[in-house]
Amino acid sequence: MPDRGGGPTGPRIRVGRPSRRVRTLLMTLGVLAVLAMAFVMFAGFWTDWLWYRSVAYSSVFTTTLWTKIGLFLVFGLLMALAIGVNVWLAHRLRPPLSAMSMEQQSLDRYRMSVAPYKKWVLLAVTALVGLIAGASASGQWRTWLMYVNGVPFGQKDPQFKLDVAFYAFDLPWYRFLLGFGFAAAVLSLIAAALTHYLYGGLRITSPGARATGAATGHLSVLLGIFVSLKAVAYWLDRYGLAVKSSDFKATDNWTGLRYVDANAYLPAKTILFCIAAICAVLFFATLWRRTWQLPVIGFGLMVLSAILIGGLYPAIVQKFQVQPNEQAKEAPFIRKNIDATRDAYDIDDAEVEDYSGKSTTTDEARLRSDANSAAGYRVMDPNVVSPAFQQLQQKRNYYQFPQTLDVDRYKGEDGKEQDTVIGLRELNLDGLPKRNWINDHFTYTHGYGAIAARGTTTGTNPAGSPDFTESGLPTTGELPKYEQRIYYGEKTQQYSIVGGPQKELDYEEDGEKTTSYKGDSGVSLSNAFNRAAYAVSFSEPQILYSGAIGEGSRILYNRTPKERVEAVAPWLTIDGDAYPAVVGGRIQWVVDAYTTTNGYPYASRTTLGDTTADSLTTNQRAVVAQQNQVNYIRNSVKATVDAYDGKVKLYEWDTEDPVLKTWRKAFPGTVKARKDIPQDLMDHLRYPQDLFKVQRELLTRYHVENPAQFYSGSDAWQVPDDPTNKEPGAVPPYYLSMKMPGQDEQKFSLTTTFTPKGRPDLGAFMAVDADAAGKDYGTIRLLRVTTTVKGPGQVQSELNGNDDVAEFVRNLKGTDSDIEYGNLLTVPLDGGFLYIEPVYTRGGTQNYPLLRKVAASYGSKIVFENSLGEALNAVFGVEESDTTTPPTEPTEPPGDTTQPPATGDAALKKAIADAQKAYADGQAALKKDDWTGYGKAQEALQDALERAAAAQPGSGSGGGASDAPDAADSAGASGDKGDDQGS
Repeated sequence: MPDRGGGPTGPRIRVGRPSRRVRTLLMTLGVLAVLAMAFVMFAGFWTDWLWYRSVAYSSVFTTTLWTKIGLFLVFGLLMALAIGVNVWLAHRLRPPLSAMSMEQQSLDRYRMSVAPYKKWVLLAVTALVGLIAGASASGQWRTWLMYVNGVPFGQKDPQFKLDVAFYAFDLPWYRFLLGFGFAAAVLSLIAAALTHYLYGGLRITSPGARATGAATGHLSVLLGIFVSLKAVAYWLDRYGLAVKSSDFKATDNWTGLRYVDANAYLPAKTILFCIAAICAVLFFATLWRRTWQLPVIGFGLMVLSAILIGGLYPAIVQKFQVQPNEQAKEAPFIRKNIDATRDAYDIDDAEVEDYSGKSTTTDEARLRSDANSAAGYRVMDPNVVSPAFQQLQQKRNYYQFPQTLDVDRYKGEDGKEQDTVIGLRELNLDGLPKRNWINDHFTYTHGYGAIAARGTTTGTNPAGSPDFTESGLPTTGELPKYEQRIYYGEKTQQYSIVGGPQKELDYEEDGEKTTSYKGDSGVSLSNAFNRAAYAVSFSEPQILYSGAIGEGSRILYNRTPKERVEAVAPWLTIDGDAYPAVVGGRIQWVVDAYTTTNGYPYASRTTLGDTTADSLTTNQRAVVAQQNQVNYIRNSVKATVDAYDGKVKLYEWDTEDPVLKTWRKAFPGTVKARKDIPQDLMDHLRYPQDLFKVQRELLTRYHVENPAQFYSGSDAWQVPDDPTNKEPGAVPPYYLSMKMPGQDEQKFSLTTTFTPKGRPDLGAFMAVDADAAGKDYGTIRLLRVTTTVKGPGQVQSELNGNDDVAEFVRNLKGTDSDIEYGNLLTVPLDGGFLYIEPVYTRGGTQNYPLLRKVAASYGSKIVFENSLGEALNAVFGVEESDTTTPPTEPTEPPGDTTQPPATGDAALKKAIADAQKAYADGQAALKKDDWTGYGKAQEALQDALERAAAAQPGSGSGGGASDAPDAADSAGASGDKGDDQGS
């Protein structure tokens, strides 16, 4: 030990070794610390395994895991060997004596300091490089699985006549191998050069030769390997031209060869390949010649050729051959791009027909009659009416509905399918009366019930509200009996622990109760090891020791449909909008999933996040794969997630998709055959919105198949901004039952409009048959407008300037209410286009939208009326008696239609008195927290209001949204202003 302050003759302080007990304690603590760190790292892996096993997709976890491990080990070892062997070889080839120079004397100090640890330094360096390379390679597991399981497309590219699978599955893997080879060669070259320099094989300032013969030969071989890889890169670049993106006047994101590529770059790459191969041979020849002269000359020639042949020559061809007559030169390549793009996005069979856009029919009564059957006009906008669902059907503050509801089809009481707006009453923890760990994760665990309303009619309580076909808590109505508890949903982000000693809040017909989860979902927490693992993974120590967890406890997490499908099928791209369907006595979330690739030759690329964004994606619905750039997409899988037990099922949808076939080979048994889809589920499957938005974006340019017209862009379209939304954004597509020209009956469709590029008038109308059970599912129909017709923005502008609208808005100012426009529906009708737009008011006595008016436009006429029927009558200039009431009129609640409703002052007074009593009973029940009594009072109130409406003179079944009595407006579903009504 050194001296401690006493100097050479001062006293020495003797420091003793720690006692055995202390050493044992320190060693124990060290071992425990290491074990704790290991357990923390292991916990994430273990909980993932438990989760995959709980959803019966453990094969996905193991296949992915073993693929990653295999790639990590193979490429990590290869990189470590490449570096280690070259460092070892450079050390072995060191000169026996170093030159006597200042440079070498300085290096001697480093050599001496490294000498005792040479092996450890070598192992540390190679291990570090190997770990980095292995980690990078493991991220290529998708590329590897697609390469080894690739299925032919059965289509060849027009330039090299290779199957598309080569570009989609093989070329990405070859490029990865090439990149890995370059990295290994460069790192080996650097490591070998440093070692040679350290041990005297390379000299910078020393007299004599700059490199020994051994160092020259070693480094020359490494340079030869690098140049050989460059030759391979030139050869692969030839094929890469077929999937290369470039700027081109004809279209954004052009992909594929153009004239200059085929006639300049392609031969240039071939020449450069030959030069690089010769240059590599010259580098290898230094093993015998021991001189750098020829390799350096060859390398310089390769660099000069790359500049002249690979850069200057194509620029000359473009300038003097292509630009003077670009349209003619590029026409054959534009043709290839059009064909490939239309095929890659499945729009090659889109049916395009000219459509005048102006009706030649003068028979207004016939037009009015045709309008009845042209469409089921959805006056309930799912993007607007969610607050009405929230106010009228929330029932508890800890429930919520999504901002954008979904549109589906359900059979009504008459057995016919009808467009239905549906939303699930999901759990909202922000609405809990008290937030704590037990409430958040044990007591309030699930939502309750599906709420549905007719899309084409409005209710009368209050007037203009949704016409509910399934409502209440628990829900009752037209839907078949089903399991109403919702443990898995779009808004369910938190984990829940269920099935154990702690009971959950639940409901029955007679009110609140407690329950315990009976499903087999989730992961068991019955053993201490699992509890410890989840306590670590979720950073929640209470999971380990809480008495609320015991025998039978299960933890539910990854609870959104999107999360679950993405986890069990990480090779799929998930649609931004999952929607619920009541199927087989359960609520099933239906999730559309896509297979994509970025390697389809000649097909132009699109960025999914940009293409699928619209006026609703700002804050209402998710955007699919934000930065995922693709040039091939198929809706190849329909997935379902059970809202009660979370079971995920994947069904094959596109039976011809080679990408799906490839993934099914990689993950056998994960995707069920299409024939296994139950018929009651098939009835609710629909054409997905995100795929439709991608296709419509491509069709703005690729509806044109003539290369000259495509090049000029004279017939280019654009997706218009949503005229009903104050925020900028593309108009969203709308689900609507309607007839296209030539169809005999209405089809459930997904529709959109186009305007000419840079102009506001209507350019085209697009609809796709969206009913998966129909024989024409997926058929895209385009109506190209051949005359000047008002576009959606122009119709909205005219509506805003309409005198009736202006008066309506002025009247609203006194009621502290705001106007809210619904979806502007476009329907082809007798050669023209009929626009229908529901108009809502929000504010005043109710803080949710109620349908008050309906606007309609046909030709040059625009009207603003109290109901859909009145709007159709007015826009076609017919009287009520001239036509029958359309099937989309607001309806009264079902009742005995054989007798006329009671009318007169006596009946009206009796109904108002009953309404007042029902309201008072409801308020009294609320004070007692008697929810059963409150529900009965609400039913009595609704019945009284309906009788009041029927008792008024002039009331009838054909009334619109504004035809109900003021009593209904003022009462509302919760009895607002009920005292005023009674007075």
